[in-house]
Amino acid sequence: MACDIIDSGRTEACKDGVGGVRNLYVANFDATLYDTATVTLDEITALATAVDVYKFEVRGDSNTFEETNENSRDNGTSYFVQSGTFSLKKQDVASTRLLKLMSFGRPHIIVEDYNGNFRLAGFQNGCEVSVGTTTGGAMGDLNGYNITFEGMEKAPASFIDSAIMDDASGFDVNAAVINP
Repeated sequence: MACDIIDSGRTEACKDGVGGVRNLYVANFDATLYDTATVTLDEITALATAVDVYKFEVRGDSNTFEETNENSRDNGTSYFVQSGTFSLKKQDVASTRLLKLMSFGRPHIIVEDYNGNFRLAGFQNGCEVSVGTTTGGAMGDLNGYNITFEGMEKAPASFIDSAIMDDASGFDVNAAVINP
């Protein structure tokens, strides 16, 4: 069996991109999402049915998204680990309940960066979510939550066509929010 081959190169990118996570969107796991979405050249361009997502606004340097390709020559395997960390400020009963439910499930997580890109982590298998609650020792320390997630997929996190974000027939951003 012949392996896929690359068919182009890449020039040095312009210096017009920036780092940082703007927002996270969380959807309850849907086993049919992967099989029914339209993916064109590694970008999700349409969904068979709308998916409700819930927006989490995040600000600051402690919010990250990383993806690492893991390979094993001995086992003949290759997969992608999608991981992220983010902090939510201020503890409250409603947020604690919501984060508990998120950790019990295996949600799909969409990461929006400051370049306007949307990437879907856990597209086929969902993500594992861990929640830490913290109150620092000093008045200026974090009082809130540290959340980490990890997805393991056979392909990199797909980009999402921005036209289907916050769209009634795509990833429909739900208006339900907690204002701590």
